[in-house]
Amino acid sequence: MSMFQVATMADKIAIEQEMPFLDRFSAKTLYQQLRETEKKSAARPAMTFQLKSGPGDKSITLTWTDFLGQVTQAANLLRKHGIGEKDVVAYILPNCLEAPIALMAGATAGIVNPINPLLPEEQIASILRETKAKAVITLKSFPKTDLAQNVAEALVHAPDVKLVLEVDLKRYLTPPTSWIAPLLRPMTHVRHQAKVIDFNAALAEEPADRLSFEESGDRIATYFHTGGTTGMPKVAQHKHSGILYNGWCGHSYMFNNEDVLVCPLPMFHVLAAYPIFMSCLTSGAQMVMITPQGYRGEGVFKNFWKLIERHKVSFLITVPTAAAKLMQQPIDADVSSLRFAISGSAPLPTEIFRKFEKLTGVTLLEGYGMTEATCLVSINPPFGERKIGSVGLPFPYSDVKILHCDEAGNIVKECAVGEIGEICVSNPGVLTGETYIEAKKNEGLFANGKYLRTGDLGRFDEDSYLWITGRAKDLIIRGGHNIDPATIEDGLLSHEKVAFVGAIGQPDAHAGELPCAYVELIDGASVSIEELDEHCKQHIGEQAALPKYIEILPELPKTAVGKVFKPDLRKKAISRVFGEALAKAELKVKVEEVVDDKSQGLVAVLSKGGAEDDAIQEVLGGFSRPWRRQE
Repeated sequence: MSMFQVATMADKIAIEQEMPFLDRFSAKTLYQQLRETEKKSAARPAMTFQLKSGPGDKSITLTWTDFLGQVTQAANLLRKHGIGEKDVVAYILPNCLEAPIALMAGATAGIVNPINPLLPEEQIASILRETKAKAVITLKSFPKTDLAQNVAEALVHAPDVKLVLEVDLKRYLTPPTSWIAPLLRPMTHVRHQAKVIDFNAALAEEPADRLSFEESGDRIATYFHTGGTTGMPKVAQHKHSGILYNGWCGHSYMFNNEDVLVCPLPMFHVLAAYPIFMSCLTSGAQMVMITPQGYRGEGVFKNFWKLIERHKVSFLITVPTAAAKLMQQPIDADVSSLRFAISGSAPLPTEIFRKFEKLTGVTLLEGYGMTEATCLVSINPPFGERKIGSVGLPFPYSDVKILHCDEAGNIVKECAVGEIGEICVSNPGVLTGETYIEAKKNEGLFANGKYLRTGDLGRFDEDSYLWITGRAKDLIIRGGHNIDPATIEDGLLSHEKVAFVGAIGQPDAHAGELPCAYVELIDGASVSIEELDEHCKQHIGEQAALPKYIEILPELPKTAVGKVFKPDLRKKAISRVFGEALAKAELKVKVEEVVDDKSQGLVAVLSKGGAEDDAIQEVLGGFSRPWRRQE
């Protein structure tokens, strides 16, 4: 496949007019694509993993032939244990070589469901029940992690799981640590009834040269739970063709089999699994994984630039929060192999964009995608104009509209150039009408039954570049005036001592919401709230957007891929505002917690006893957020 030199919207349209997307490649499944890539890049490195972050620490590399063999063995193993193409295999793993093997094998034998290993056991159990998973691939008990214990407990509440395949990270260690680690394994109290097998030992018993079954072609291949910044997870389903579309986009735009992509993002997230890994699968590029926790691993930021030098990385994949952290590290290595850095997962504040390029000298491209669209939607064109703050042009075969819709998904109007509306997408990754496995959650999700309503607000400029202006649910609505939280966040991020900002609307009995900002400073920095207030006045042009409350936290809550987790900030704000109102009214009752209720959203839970409910309602009744007594 030749690489496209896409620079303008006209280039994108020309590619679409050449042929239908499904005619672009012969593979109809991920496994078929893996076989084609192995034929072209057999002895080239496919993926590398190192358990520890030191530039001299042990790493293990699989060639494409090695990887194909192990995926084949794993798919055969799953079929031998009764996993059919409509059965679900969950993998609950940190980054390691077994994670992409599990992804590919699970999608080949059945339907694979990656699950965030950092979730509490209750949520793990809930996802396993919702997907009706029959098998789980997870860690064997290992020092410094309680994952095996959490999964074992979750399985008590997910009785459909009949098979557990355990991955032992011991093989990534060197002596004497590899001798000591097994002696330090935490005990696992097993109360479930599933059969437990050693994953790698079982693979060795399966044929590596052929599948023991016939694939049936394009079908549902994966279930991905969404978490993002909105709270309660939902489960989206993806087809082989939509996943391959992501790999095709990466290969046709940027990557070839001589490239090395560093993947410090978790393999249970679509950004790592599709734009990164599937681009490697399609192009034959090498993927490097550093520590099980990726960016969160011990010493990763300190050693990052040396690791770039060690692995001769040409493409750095990052997210805004990680980019901000990297800017605090001196570049103490030869990083001349780097060609591009790509940022995704969340909008990149313009200040972080400018600081990153100035420090590293690396060209940064910002892209856009979401789990419900099987990820990729747009990117700043590598061969065209980069517009800082935009997420570039839609990829070929991605039809993006800016629309105003009613709750049922009927289009009220299509927005003009420059006009803000909801970003709606149709592309090979969008499963019209069946995005979520629970049918009820698809109601109202599609504009005129075709375009996925992303919930993101944005606009097109005169050159057809897409600009994200916020989340529909993130808008701060102050007395009917809509405030984009990015306005506040960009203003505060321009302060040299500020690393991260989360701007939200805190409850207000008169205006509905008032802007509020939570701030995390760069390591070792100190600044007063008064100084930040003054900085806001100088750098936030919109008077109504000036935050009425600023708080500095040691660390902002973040998701596993580095997004600021705003539900936790909203909970803090509700608890504080309600608590202050109750105290001012001299009512002897406290806010014990703020919970996420499926039907009411965030609800303040008040302590038992003390003030009468009527008196509480008189104080809190003016707020839009509900409350209830502790049970």
